[in-house]
Amino acid sequence: MIEIDRITKTYGDIRAVDSVSMTVETGTITVIVGTSGSGKTTLLRMINRLEEPTSGEVRINGDSTLSVKPHILRRRIGYAIQGHGLFPHHTVGRNIGAVPQLLGWTRDKIAARVDELLALFSMDPAQFRDRYPAELSGGQQQRVGVARALASRPDLLLMDEPFGALDPIIRTRAQEDLRRIQQRLGSTIMLVTHDMEEAIRLGDRVAVMDGGKLVQHGTPAEVIAAPATDFVADMVGDVERPLRLLSLIPAAELVEEGSAEGEALSSDASLRDALSACLWTGRAAVPVSKDGVPMGRVTLDAIRARAGQHA
Repeated sequence: MIEIDRITKTYGDIRAVDSVSMTVETGTITVIVGTSGSGKTTLLRMINRLEEPTSGEVRINGDSTLSVKPHILRRRIGYAIQGHGLFPHHTVGRNIGAVPQLLGWTRDKIAARVDELLALFSMDPAQFRDRYPAELSGGQQQRVGVARALASRPDLLLMDEPFGALDPIIRTRAQEDLRRIQQRLGSTIMLVTHDMEEAIRLGDRVAVMDGGKLVQHGTPAEVIAAPATDFVADMVGDVERPLRLLSLIPAAELVEEGSAEGEALSSDASLRDALSACLWTGRAAVPVSKDGVPMGRVTLDAIRARAGQHA
């Protein structure tokens, strides 16, 4: 568990981060979202003491980060940034194994961890471990950057706009990969973004910052349905709110008996996916299946009724 306790950072008369407190549960993703200058990156950098707090403290599993030398602390905390930050003259394997090597892992243990992570990121170890960053695509470089941050099994993974440099199609895939791997490894992640859509898609909890203050901290559904301030409402977007909520609800929740024409949606697809399928094809309902077995259908009327509850 990560406890952020009234942490503050001032630069002269400017409060970049103003008495922020929050708790991050183990094995969850918390996304910190805000506009440029809101203090979100400064907050993230104070957690691993790349920036020293003016006051307040951070505790990881009950231990204050101020009780540990910064370079030792950073070996316990993974850090992934926009543009990956790989060492260009080191192979993929050496990049991923950098922190375990500093921690004194054996060569065999490092090699096994490198291969494990490459396989987890759908990159064949035999094909990629001896390549150099320049030989990889942008998406592959970003995956290696995240793998490197996870290599030592850190208590916490910090990510600062990790997907900001990727094109939209690759970015969506990278987000899906991160969610899948986080669930597989049970990692605790704090991620900074300026993109509310990304925050809603990835976060178990969303922390919205404005002017150095934490103005709302809750589940994606809570932030969408009940924005705490006008600033949060603007970030969510009043018109988009019902659609964003539909993206959080699995189609299985509205399945009813009956059949419908066309290709079936998976039961874990969202109601927003079902709405898109109906509108794109002009159908009044779409079939839903689970593991290839028909479950029933979801109707356009039912989707609209659910969206109307949150309009």
